[in-house]
Amino acid sequence: MFSFCLLSPTIGQEESLSKKSTQVKVLPLPDQQTAILFQGKEVLRWHFDSKYPRPFFFPFLSERGTRLTRMGHPGAPNHDHHRSIWFAHHKVSGINFWADNGKGKVRQKQWLAYQDGNDEAVMAFSLGWFIGEHQELLDQEVIAAWRPGSGNGYELELQITFNSKLGEVVLQKTNFGFLGIRMAKELSGYFGNGKLRNSEGGRGEKQIFGKQAKWVDYSGPTENLPEGIEGITYFDHPSNPNYPSHWHVREDGWMGASFCFSGDYKLEKGKPLVLRYLLFAHSGKASESLKKIKKVGIDFEKRDGFRLVKSRKPHTQFEVNRVKKVSNKDK
Repeated sequence: MFSFCLLSPTIGQEESLSKKSTQVKVLPLPDQQTAILFQGKEVLRWHFDSKYPRPFFFPFLSERGTRLTRMGHPGAPNHDHHRSIWFAHHKVSGINFWADNGKGKVRQKQWLAYQDGNDEAVMAFSLGWFIGEHQELLDQEVIAAWRPGSGNGYELELQITFNSKLGEVVLQKTNFGFLGIRMAKELSGYFGNGKLRNSEGGRGEKQIFGKQAKWVDYSGPTENLPEGIEGITYFDHPSNPNYPSHWHVREDGWMGASFCFSGDYKLEKGKPLVLRYLLFAHSGKASESLKKIKKVGIDFEKRDGFRLVKSRKPHTQFEVNRVKKVSNKDK
Protein backbone atom coordinates (compact mmCIF):
# COMPACT_ATOMS: atom_id res chain seq x y z
CA MET A 1 0.00 0.00 0.00
CA PHE A 2 1.48 3.32 -1.08
CA SER A 3 0.46 6.79 -0.01
CA PHE A 4 1.26 10.03 -1.77
CA CYS A 5 1.41 13.61 -0.59
CA LEU A 6 1.96 16.83 -2.49
CA LEU A 7 4.78 18.96 -1.16
CA SER A 8 5.14 22.65 -1.88
CA PRO A 9 8.60 23.58 -3.23
CA THR A 10 11.02 25.15 -0.83
CA ILE A 11 12.40 28.63 -1.47
CA GLY A 12 15.52 27.11 -3.00
CA GLN A 13 13.43 24.86 -5.23
CA GLU A 14 11.29 27.83 -6.31
CA GLU A 15 14.42 29.72 -7.33
CA SER A 16 15.63 26.67 -9.28
CA LEU A 17 12.29 26.36 -11.07
CA SER A 18 12.19 30.07 -11.90
CA LYS A 19 15.65 29.88 -13.43
CA LYS A 20 14.49 27.09 -15.72
CA SER A 21 11.34 28.91 -16.83
CA THR A 22 11.57 30.91 -20.03
CA GLN A 23 9.11 33.29 -21.67
CA VAL A 24 10.07 32.65 -25.32
CA LYS A 25 10.03 29.05 -26.51
CA VAL A 26 10.50 27.02 -29.68
CA LEU A 27 7.78 24.40 -30.19
CA PRO A 28 8.19 21.71 -32.89
CA LEU A 29 4.81 20.72 -34.35
CA PRO A 30 3.45 17.94 -36.59
CA ASP A 31 3.44 18.26 -40.38
CA GLN A 32 6.88 19.90 -40.57
CA GLN A 33 6.09 23.11 -38.71
CA THR A 34 7.81 24.93 -35.84
CA ALA A 35 6.22 27.65 -33.71
CA ILE A 36 7.58 30.37 -31.47
CA LEU A 37 5.60 30.93 -28.25
CA PHE A 38 5.78 34.09 -26.15
CA GLN A 39 4.33 33.74 -22.67
CA GLY A 40 2.47 30.67 -23.87
CA LYS A 41 0.93 32.26 -26.99
CA GLU A 42 2.04 31.60 -30.55
CA VAL A 43 3.57 34.62 -32.29
CA LEU A 44 5.33 33.04 -35.29
CA ARG A 45 5.31 29.77 -37.25
CA TRP A 46 7.80 28.27 -39.71
CA HIS A 47 6.44 25.92 -42.43
CA PHE A 48 8.91 23.62 -44.19
CA ASP A 49 6.84 20.80 -45.68
CA SER A 50 8.38 19.68 -48.98
CA LYS A 51 4.96 19.96 -50.67
CA TYR A 52 5.70 23.70 -50.92
CA PRO A 53 8.26 25.00 -53.47
CA ARG A 54 10.03 26.82 -50.60
CA PRO A 55 9.54 27.22 -46.82
CA PHE A 56 7.97 30.29 -45.25
CA PHE A 57 6.97 32.03 -42.00
CA PHE A 58 3.25 32.46 -41.28
CA PRO A 59 1.73 33.97 -39.25
CA PHE A 60 3.88 36.86 -38.06
CA LEU A 61 1.87 38.55 -35.31
CA SER A 62 1.95 41.97 -33.71
CA GLU A 63 1.58 42.65 -29.98
CA ARG A 64 -2.14 43.12 -30.63
CA GLY A 65 -2.37 39.70 -32.27
CA THR A 66 -2.78 41.14 -35.77
CA ARG A 67 -1.57 39.01 -38.66
CA LEU A 68 0.77 41.44 -40.38
CA THR A 69 1.41 39.25 -43.44
CA ARG A 70 -0.75 37.09 -45.68
CA MET A 71 -0.56 34.07 -47.99
CA GLY A 72 -0.68 35.19 -51.61
CA HIS A 73 -1.69 38.37 -53.40
CA PRO A 74 -5.14 39.87 -52.60
CA GLY A 75 -6.09 40.20 -56.27
CA ALA A 76 -3.69 38.23 -58.48
CA PRO A 77 -3.75 34.41 -58.31
CA ASN A 78 -0.53 34.25 -60.35
CA HIS A 79 1.22 35.62 -57.25
CA ASP A 80 0.43 32.70 -54.96
CA HIS A 81 4.19 32.19 -54.58
CA HIS A 82 4.08 35.22 -52.25
CA ARG A 83 3.85 33.21 -49.04
CA SER A 84 4.00 35.71 -46.19
CA ILE A 85 7.76 35.84 -45.38
CA TRP A 86 10.02 33.66 -47.50
CA PHE A 87 13.46 33.19 -49.10
CA ALA A 88 13.82 33.13 -52.88
CA HIS A 89 15.77 34.58 -55.82
CA HIS A 90 14.74 35.11 -59.43
CA LYS A 91 17.75 33.60 -61.18
CA VAL A 92 20.67 31.62 -59.74
CA SER A 93 23.02 30.57 -62.57
CA GLY A 94 20.03 30.62 -64.92
CA ILE A 95 17.67 28.69 -62.63
CA ASN A 96 14.43 30.32 -61.49
CA PHE A 97 14.00 29.97 -57.72
CA TRP A 98 11.25 32.59 -57.54
CA ALA A 99 8.19 31.26 -59.33
CA ASP A 100 6.36 28.14 -58.21
CA ASN A 101 6.71 26.61 -61.69
CA GLY A 102 10.46 27.27 -61.88
CA LYS A 103 12.99 24.44 -61.90
CA GLY A 104 14.54 25.60 -58.64
CA LYS A 105 13.12 24.38 -55.33
CA VAL A 106 14.16 25.22 -51.77
CA ARG A 107 13.85 22.44 -49.17
CA GLN A 108 14.77 22.18 -45.53
CA LYS A 109 17.44 19.53 -45.07
CA GLN A 110 17.41 19.50 -41.28
CA TRP A 111 16.92 21.62 -38.19
CA LEU A 112 20.13 22.33 -36.30
CA ALA A 113 19.28 24.06 -33.02
CA TYR A 114 16.23 25.09 -31.00
CA GLN A 115 16.93 27.38 -28.04
CA ASP A 116 14.46 28.92 -25.60
CA GLY A 117 15.17 32.08 -23.63
CA ASN A 118 13.83 35.12 -21.84
CA ASP A 119 15.34 37.71 -24.20
CA GLU A 120 14.93 35.66 -27.37
CA ALA A 121 14.24 32.21 -28.77
CA VAL A 122 16.48 30.96 -31.57
CA MET A 123 16.09 28.30 -34.21
CA ALA A 124 18.68 27.30 -36.77
CA PHE A 125 18.11 25.14 -39.83
CA SER A 126 19.77 24.18 -43.10
CA LEU A 127 18.05 24.73 -46.46
CA GLY A 128 19.11 23.34 -49.80
CA TRP A 129 18.50 25.09 -53.12
CA PHE A 130 17.95 22.21 -55.53
CA ILE A 131 17.67 21.77 -59.29
CA GLY A 132 15.27 18.87 -59.55
CA GLU A 133 15.36 16.32 -56.75
CA HIS A 134 19.04 15.79 -56.09
CA GLN A 135 21.34 18.46 -57.57
CA GLU A 136 22.06 21.01 -54.85
CA LEU A 137 23.17 24.41 -56.06
CA LEU A 138 23.28 26.33 -52.77
CA ASP A 139 23.32 25.55 -49.08
CA GLN A 140 21.55 28.14 -46.93
CA GLU A 141 22.05 28.22 -43.17
CA VAL A 142 19.30 30.19 -41.44
CA ILE A 143 19.44 31.46 -37.88
CA ALA A 144 16.15 33.03 -36.84
CA ALA A 145 15.75 34.79 -33.49
CA TRP A 146 12.38 36.04 -32.25
CA ARG A 147 12.63 38.77 -29.61
CA PRO A 148 9.87 40.41 -27.54
CA GLY A 149 11.82 43.66 -27.74
CA SER A 150 12.02 46.16 -24.92
CA GLY A 151 8.59 47.73 -25.06
CA ASN A 152 8.89 48.83 -28.67
CA GLY A 153 7.45 45.77 -30.44
CA TYR A 154 8.29 42.27 -31.61
CA GLU A 155 11.42 41.48 -33.64
CA LEU A 156 12.34 38.68 -36.03
CA GLU A 157 16.08 38.77 -36.65
CA LEU A 158 17.40 36.69 -39.53
CA GLN A 159 20.98 35.76 -40.38
CA ILE A 160 21.36 33.77 -43.57
CA THR A 161 24.57 32.23 -44.90
CA PHE A 162 24.87 30.97 -48.47
CA ASN A 163 27.50 28.49 -49.61
CA SER A 164 28.02 27.35 -53.19
CA LYS A 165 27.84 23.59 -53.71
CA LEU A 166 28.95 23.58 -57.37
CA GLY A 167 31.96 25.85 -57.77
CA GLU A 168 31.08 29.37 -58.87
CA VAL A 169 27.38 30.25 -58.66
CA VAL A 170 26.04 33.47 -60.15
CA LEU A 171 23.31 35.31 -58.29
CA GLN A 172 21.95 37.20 -61.26
CA LYS A 173 20.80 40.81 -61.41
CA THR A 174 17.18 41.07 -60.28
CA ASN A 175 14.69 43.01 -58.16
CA PHE A 176 13.53 39.74 -56.58
CA GLY A 177 15.45 38.24 -53.65
CA PHE A 178 16.47 37.17 -51.12
CA LEU A 179 13.83 37.92 -48.47
CA GLY A 180 10.29 38.76 -49.55
CA ILE A 181 7.40 40.14 -47.48
CA ARG A 182 3.74 40.01 -48.52
CA MET A 183 1.82 42.36 -46.23
CA ALA A 184 -1.68 41.71 -44.93
CA LYS A 185 -4.47 43.06 -47.14
CA GLU A 186 -5.51 45.76 -44.66
CA LEU A 187 -1.91 47.05 -44.61
CA SER A 188 -1.55 47.21 -48.40
CA GLY A 189 -1.47 50.68 -49.90
CA TYR A 190 -3.95 49.78 -52.64
CA PHE A 191 -6.17 47.18 -50.97
CA GLY A 192 -6.05 48.70 -47.48
CA ASN A 193 -4.85 51.77 -45.62
CA GLY A 194 -1.13 51.02 -45.33
CA LYS A 195 1.59 53.47 -46.30
CA LEU A 196 5.22 53.03 -47.37
CA ARG A 197 8.10 55.11 -46.03
CA ASN A 198 11.87 54.68 -45.75
CA SER A 199 14.85 55.87 -43.72
CA GLU A 200 15.65 58.60 -46.25
CA GLY A 201 12.28 60.33 -45.99
CA GLY A 202 10.73 58.69 -49.05
CA ARG A 203 6.98 58.15 -49.14
CA GLY A 204 5.05 55.76 -51.36
CA GLU A 205 6.10 53.39 -54.13
CA LYS A 206 7.30 56.05 -56.57
CA GLN A 207 9.73 57.62 -54.10
CA ILE A 208 11.03 54.33 -52.65
CA PHE A 209 11.16 51.79 -55.50
CA GLY A 210 14.76 51.15 -56.55
CA LYS A 211 16.17 53.65 -54.07
CA GLN A 212 18.78 52.83 -51.43
CA ALA A 213 17.75 53.01 -47.77
CA LYS A 214 18.64 51.56 -44.37
CA TRP A 215 15.06 50.46 -43.83
CA VAL A 216 11.58 50.45 -45.34
CA ASP A 217 8.37 50.51 -43.32
CA TYR A 218 4.88 49.38 -44.36
CA SER A 219 2.22 50.29 -41.79
CA GLY A 220 -1.24 51.70 -41.21
CA PRO A 221 -4.41 51.46 -39.08
CA THR A 222 -5.79 47.96 -38.52
CA GLU A 223 -9.00 46.45 -37.22
CA ASN A 224 -7.22 45.80 -33.92
CA LEU A 225 -5.80 49.33 -33.76
CA PRO A 226 -8.01 51.72 -35.80
CA GLU A 227 -6.81 54.83 -33.96
CA GLY A 228 -3.10 54.01 -34.34
CA ILE A 229 -0.92 52.07 -36.73
CA GLU A 230 0.61 48.61 -36.99
CA GLY A 231 3.11 47.33 -39.47
CA ILE A 232 6.54 45.93 -40.29
CA THR A 233 9.82 47.79 -40.58
CA TYR A 234 12.36 45.85 -42.65
CA PHE A 235 15.99 46.66 -41.78
CA ASP A 236 19.13 46.03 -43.80
CA HIS A 237 22.33 45.56 -41.76
CA PRO A 238 25.54 47.59 -42.33
CA SER A 239 27.62 44.38 -42.55
CA ASN A 240 25.74 43.26 -45.68
CA PRO A 241 27.43 43.71 -49.06
CA ASN A 242 25.76 46.44 -51.13
CA TYR A 243 24.50 48.21 -47.97
CA PRO A 244 22.32 50.19 -47.91
CA SER A 245 20.11 48.00 -50.05
CA HIS A 246 18.02 49.02 -53.01
CA TRP A 247 14.36 48.20 -52.36
CA HIS A 248 11.61 46.61 -54.38
CA VAL A 249 8.26 47.87 -53.09
CA ARG A 250 4.70 47.95 -54.45
CA GLU A 251 1.52 49.72 -53.42
CA ASP A 252 -0.26 46.33 -53.54
CA GLY A 253 1.44 45.27 -50.29
CA TRP A 254 4.87 43.94 -51.23
CA MET A 255 8.38 44.82 -50.07
CA GLY A 256 11.81 43.25 -50.32
CA ALA A 257 15.47 44.17 -50.08
CA SER A 258 16.92 43.70 -53.59
CA PHE A 259 20.39 42.30 -52.99
CA CYS A 260 21.20 42.01 -56.71
CA PHE A 261 19.38 45.13 -57.87
CA SER A 262 22.51 46.71 -59.39
CA GLY A 263 24.14 43.63 -60.87
CA ASP A 264 25.26 40.02 -60.54
CA TYR A 265 26.98 38.67 -57.44
CA LYS A 266 29.39 35.74 -57.92
CA LEU A 267 29.45 33.25 -55.08
CA GLU A 268 32.55 31.06 -55.04
CA LYS A 269 32.82 27.72 -53.29
CA GLY A 270 34.44 28.16 -49.87
CA LYS A 271 33.58 31.87 -49.71
CA PRO A 272 30.19 32.21 -47.95
CA LEU A 273 27.80 35.11 -48.31
CA VAL A 274 26.35 36.26 -44.98
CA LEU A 275 23.31 38.55 -44.83
CA ARG A 276 21.54 39.99 -41.79
CA TYR A 277 18.02 41.42 -41.74
CA LEU A 278 15.50 42.43 -39.08
CA LEU A 279 11.70 42.56 -39.27
CA PHE A 280 10.21 44.81 -36.61
CA ALA A 281 6.49 44.36 -35.84
CA HIS A 282 5.28 47.58 -34.26
CA SER A 283 1.94 48.73 -32.85
CA GLY A 284 0.97 52.04 -31.29
CA LYS A 285 0.43 55.72 -31.91
CA ALA A 286 1.46 56.94 -35.34
CA SER A 287 3.25 59.91 -33.75
CA GLU A 288 5.56 57.57 -31.79
CA SER A 289 6.34 55.03 -34.50
CA LEU A 290 9.31 56.78 -36.11
CA LYS A 291 11.06 57.16 -32.74
CA LYS A 292 10.61 53.42 -32.10
CA ILE A 293 11.88 52.49 -35.56
CA LYS A 294 15.03 54.57 -35.17
CA LYS A 295 15.78 53.07 -31.76
CA VAL A 296 15.33 49.50 -32.97
CA GLY A 297 17.53 50.24 -36.00
CA ILE A 298 20.38 51.55 -33.83
CA ASP A 299 20.11 48.52 -31.52
CA PHE A 300 20.19 46.14 -34.50
CA GLU A 301 23.28 47.80 -35.96
CA LYS A 302 25.13 47.42 -32.66
CA ARG A 303 23.93 43.90 -31.85
CA ASP A 304 26.32 40.96 -32.20
CA GLY A 305 25.61 38.42 -34.90
CA PHE A 306 25.30 34.65 -34.59
CA ARG A 307 27.64 31.69 -34.82
CA LEU A 308 26.45 28.06 -35.06
CA VAL A 309 28.89 25.72 -33.32
CA LYS A 310 29.10 22.09 -32.27
CA SER A 311 27.86 21.86 -28.72
CA ARG A 312 29.73 20.50 -25.70
CA LYS A 313 26.46 20.14 -23.79
CA PRO A 314 25.04 16.64 -23.22
CA HIS A 315 22.41 15.47 -25.72
CA THR A 316 22.90 18.58 -27.86
CA GLN A 317 24.55 18.53 -31.30
CA PHE A 318 24.66 22.26 -32.10
CA GLU A 319 24.13 25.56 -30.37
CA VAL A 320 23.87 29.18 -31.45
CA ASN A 321 25.89 31.91 -29.75
CA ARG A 322 26.07 35.66 -30.18
CA VAL A 323 29.52 36.73 -31.39
CA LYS A 324 31.05 40.07 -32.28
CA LYS A 325 31.76 41.16 -35.83
CA VAL A 326 30.04 38.38 -37.75
CA SER A 327 30.76 39.24 -41.35
CA ASN A 328 31.47 37.64 -44.69
CA LYS A 329 35.17 37.64 -43.80
CA ASP A 330 34.55 35.66 -40.61
CA LYS A 331 32.79 32.73 -42.24
